Amino acid sequence: MSDVTQATALVDMRVGSAIVGDRAYDADAFIERVAALDMQAVIPSRVNRKTPRRYDAVAYRTRNVIERFFGRLKQYRRVATRYDKTALSYLGFVAMAAALIDASGWR
Repeated sequence: MSDVTQATALVDMRVGSAIVGDRAYDADAFIERVAALDMQAVIPSRVNRKTPRRYDAVAYRTRNVIERFFGRLKQYRRVATRYDKTALSYLGFVAMAAALIDASGWR
């Protein structure tokens, strides 16, 4: 099952003014839902789309910062494999790992 099938439920939370995603989220139904919520879809068109949609390329490039952060977060084995039994202890270690990454000046 693709991620775009679950994305609509997350978008309904309406936090922010834009949705930034990769080409996998370029589905007409998802784009229409984002527009109905008065949000901007910053999603490049798939190569097989007959008429490519316009999107904010500068905002899309900033998505890379988030992707790199999650890549560094997954370097912590305990985060990537989720050894913790409770959600609270897992969240605590994710917060600690994020603080360590931020303190290292990773940008």
